[in-house]
Amino acid sequence: MLLFYIRHGDPIYDPDSLTPLGREQAKALAKRLVTYGVDKIYSSPSGRAMQTAQPTCDLLRKDMTVCPWADEGLAARDFMVPSERHGHTWCFYDSNLKRLFNSPEVRALDKKWYEYPDFAPYRFAEGVKRVDEAVDAFLLELGFRHDRENNCYEVIDPQYERVALFAHQGFGMCFFSSLLDIPYCHFCTHFDFGHSSMSVIRFDGHSRYVYPTVLQLSSDAHLYREGILTGYNNGIRF
Repeated sequence: MLLFYIRHGDPIYDPDSLTPLGREQAKALAKRLVTYGVDKIYSSPSGRAMQTAQPTCDLLRKDMTVCPWADEGLAARDFMVPSERHGHTWCFYDSNLKRLFNSPEVRALDKKWYEYPDFAPYRFAEGVKRVDEAVDAFLLELGFRHDRENNCYEVIDPQYERVALFAHQGFGMCFFSSLLDIPYCHFCTHFDFGHSSMSVIRFDGHSRYVYPTVLQLSSDAHLYREGILTGYNNGIRF
């Protein structure tokens, strides 16, 4: 199985939708996905994610399945923190928390990183538990039972499908952390996702146990093909 994780295109947050650029990004992405095909299409319930998924649904003539558990609002509730400048910000943008996340004391806690005493005021533990349960249910539906003790998946019903999930940056941090058995505090401070970017994770169903492999992370090659500027969130160009 190939799992495509796609962040929404260039957004308007209020009202929740895409900018004209975001709509062009979504069309370019759809052309890329159609080239090789997608069997199942999932999306968070936000307008910007569903609008990013819609051109792919239209070209492939497939319906999207909406996943309430991928709602960015839930991730924000659990992983955003108070900020003097912005009211609230993602914890991975807070310089003090970022330093703590990578401290020897927190790293020593590994998957129980959220038990560090300084994190008691936050909802990190609740967020990790919620996302873990949702990810495990999602992958089981796709034929893979998560063995968290051994950091792998048991193949229950091998499906040689291509599955696309359209969602978000903030949710993507906890989704990838849970999916790959990498502590959230490590993943969120070292990786990121650009607008309309596509990440590809392979689940090899040819053996009993699977260790998902990231083949691409935050790729925006579809933009280059269509002559749309590439880079990171309309800021850094490369």
